[in-house]
Amino acid sequence: MTPHSSATEPLELPRTTITSSPHIAGRENVTSIMLWVVAALAPTALWAVYNMGWVAVLLLVSCIVSTLATEYIWNRVAHRAQTLWDGSALVTGLLLAMSLPPRTPWWMAAVGGIVAIALAKMIFGGLGWNLFNPALVGRAIITISWAGVMSEQVIPGGWFRGIDVLGTESLDAISGATRLALAASDRLVDGAYGFDMQAQYSPFLFRNLEGSLGEVSAALLVAGGLFLIFKGIIDWRVPASYIGTVALLSWALGSDPLFNVLAGGVLLGAFFMATDYVTSPMTATGRIIFGCGCGLINVVGRLFGPLPEATTWAILFMNGLVPLIDRFTIPRTFGWGKRRA
Repeated sequence: MTPHSSATEPLELPRTTITSSPHIAGRENVTSIMLWVVAALAPTALWAVYNMGWVAVLLLVSCIVSTLATEYIWNRVAHRAQTLWDGSALVTGLLLAMSLPPRTPWWMAAVGGIVAIALAKMIFGGLGWNLFNPALVGRAIITISWAGVMSEQVIPGGWFRGIDVLGTESLDAISGATRLALAASDRLVDGAYGFDMQAQYSPFLFRNLEGSLGEVSAALLVAGGLFLIFKGIIDWRVPASYIGTVALLSWALGSDPLFNVLAGGVLLGAFFMATDYVTSPMTATGRIIFGCGCGLINVVGRLFGPLPEATTWAILFMNGLVPLIDRFTIPRTFGWGKRRA
């Protein structure tokens, strides 16, 4: 005791914080992770704006503003702390825009953004509680409600050169189905394709102005996905098993595997949507099962279903199975044995 202390004064002990293990601290937080995802998608979004102009800008603004506004209003009405700064609503809006055709009306995109945040995220309790990927739920609602707009490809003269079809060489532009839709319809006629599938590799990789906004460059999507893997933001198991299953199953069913990987939303879904922390499995084995399931449903839906673009439905279906996958792939606890009946 010190000279000025009395025997009745309690001793001051250092304060300790007691929490359950494991005690692991990471350098990244929710905000930084979301910003890394935005950075990985930014080159693709900018390339789409450069090639498509104001239609791409309007779509991006509509989706992002609607998701941010919905989350802000929900938190205000529910008297909850604002969560805009975690960046999740920004990522949802960006992913939604990248999954939509560039000429989707702005008000449809806004409805998709509202649904993505309100019905797929906040109603479950906010970030970390949602069962399904919010951006894909928003896209699914738009697809179901306005299927004609999602499948229609409006091509103004001179915007881009269409698919090389015999007899159209002298035309500046043609209006018709995308390469993916054309391949799906041609497969119904004895599996014959009316165009050279290998000739489509270059447009898919570097400048594809068909389909959704995020399909403008497969090369940029792959670069962004590999960047996230290198940074440790996403696990390689989900995109590797997803893309590998699509390629292998396409080859087994007699279709060009590389064409099917590059076409549609496979790469966008595999790297940026199926890897969502909340809606994908926690275990390593579970992530491989999840990716394989996404790839299986994607190929089957694409080659045998009514819609050539089945990425949305494949990932959403597997999102619903994540609790079961986690339950049956949890590794045995160290030091514990199996319970005997």
